[in-house]
Amino acid sequence: MYAGVVHAPFDIRYEQTETPKPGKGEVRIKVKYTGICGSDVPRVNGNACHFFPIILGHEFSGTVDAVGEGVTSVAAGDRVAGVPLVPCMKCDDCLHGNFSLCKHYSFIGSRQNGSFAEYVVVPESNAFRFDEDVCFEKGALFEPSTVAAHALRCADFRGGKKVLVLGCGTIGLMVIQWARIFGAAGITAVNRSRERLPLAAKLGANQTVSTLDEDWTDQLMGLTDGKGYDYIFDCTGNADSMKTTFRLAANKAEICMVGTPKKELSFTVSEWEQMNRKEFHLTGSWMSYSAPWPGEEWALTAHYFKTGELIYDEAIVDRIMGLSEIAAAFDLYKTPGTVKGKILIDSEK
Repeated sequence: MYAGVVHAPFDIRYEQTETPKPGKGEVRIKVKYTGICGSDVPRVNGNACHFFPIILGHEFSGTVDAVGEGVTSVAAGDRVAGVPLVPCMKCDDCLHGNFSLCKHYSFIGSRQNGSFAEYVVVPESNAFRFDEDVCFEKGALFEPSTVAAHALRCADFRGGKKVLVLGCGTIGLMVIQWARIFGAAGITAVNRSRERLPLAAKLGANQTVSTLDEDWTDQLMGLTDGKGYDYIFDCTGNADSMKTTFRLAANKAEICMVGTPKKELSFTVSEWEQMNRKEFHLTGSWMSYSAPWPGEEWALTAHYFKTGELIYDEAIVDRIMGLSEIAAAFDLYKTPGTVKGKILIDSEK
């Protein structure tokens, strides 16, 4: 088969490699689309790979092509989304249904070969079926959608409250959608680039603000009459943005850090004291899984993509490129601002 193989930092090649065969309890998927995740970029355009050579790719959809011995839950021809985490299922975290916290996991597309390829082999339980009326583009967005849904789960989300979403990348846009679906009283979206804000509004944000405005935090507080937001989801991983959530939180708020910071955070005494004075809850969110495996995040994504309440808007995707163009796709990320949405890799081209 053909695949995009990473041989070294800044060295991803479209080349032929052995087509994998499914073993006992495994299925082989003929890949249609794979999304380039932000975590893939430093693995190609940096030194973040665990080993070489490796086939990356973990946000994917396709069709079951072959099944190994003992497989009963899926069959050849089934349309599936890839569930990338491979937990040990034996540790205390797994036994309590906290699969995202497993310390002995593998991961399709980073710790074992993934879906930047024509075919990928996964455990049977990592092939999540979806209906024929759900397109493969949506199937490739299952994983980021479930990450967003997991964040709301971590924040113990309840409808009827005011929500603030910082960052309108793919995850942030999905958080906006889940907050809308689950009955938020109002959703405010924040992003640096103004051109992303109309899409946030289309997907459910009632107000939008750009951080390019010097008074953007004052604008946000004004939208709540100075009370702050009941739920805040930081999807930026930006240290300044993450710190600002403390100021923007309402009393008894829930703050969830979804983005991963790239540098150290420090707080002044007065900044940190806001957590005491407001008695807000601060939590993180990691991956997208719950019990029963792989979790309600995946079941809800399949359901709401089918009903259309979880919207697939073409503007979410910056462009679709063929697998043969994978090196060029990662080159685009070398120039900041070039990529303005999700890039999908089409394994059939």
